[in-house]
Amino acid sequence: MTLRPWLPDDAASLLAAVQATPDLDTQMDRFAVDDLDAAEAYIRSDLRFRPDDGMCSFAVEVDGRAVGNIGLGHIDHRHRTGWLSYWISRDRRGLGLAGRAAAGVADWALHDLNLFRIELGHRVNNPASCAVAQRAGFLPEGIERSKLEYGGVRFDVETHARLATDPAAALDLPTLKL
Repeated sequence: MTLRPWLPDDAASLLAAVQATPDLDTQMDRFAVDDLDAAEAYIRSDLRFRPDDGMCSFAVEVDGRAVGNIGLGHIDHRHRTGWLSYWISRDRRGLGLAGRAAAGVADWALHDLNLFRIELGHRVNNPASCAVAQRAGFLPEGIERSKLEYGGVRFDVETHARLATDPAAALDLPTLKL
């Protein structure tokens, strides 16, 4: 597994992931990624790699194909914080990719970007996402009531964080190509 910036050439891989993974529509709230042009537009607009502008999106590449995303957003260099998010295509879930990739991006951000605190949140009805967070070394901090809304339904969110002073996750980290 390799983590690298998204490229316009990944549009077909992104479209395939979206088509295979119906729950990704919550990750792409203002985009309908339903053809190659829309996939390429989404890569250019939302899957950017610009640490100085507060956003880094990493394609999770396996066997030469992008199968997921690890996003580090809301980067605040003043307070040395960021917000991590992730998704993996349904056909690659359950293989430990998200946990390894999240841990790899967190390590990179804590060391190379000199961040101190990285947060993430997941709906409390998503135990798989909670397991990813914990495998990646993020400790639970609490529940934010009715924080997210999808399809007119509000969801409680469990927040996790990893600090620079926390131990690194005991995982085989992916290769980063920047």
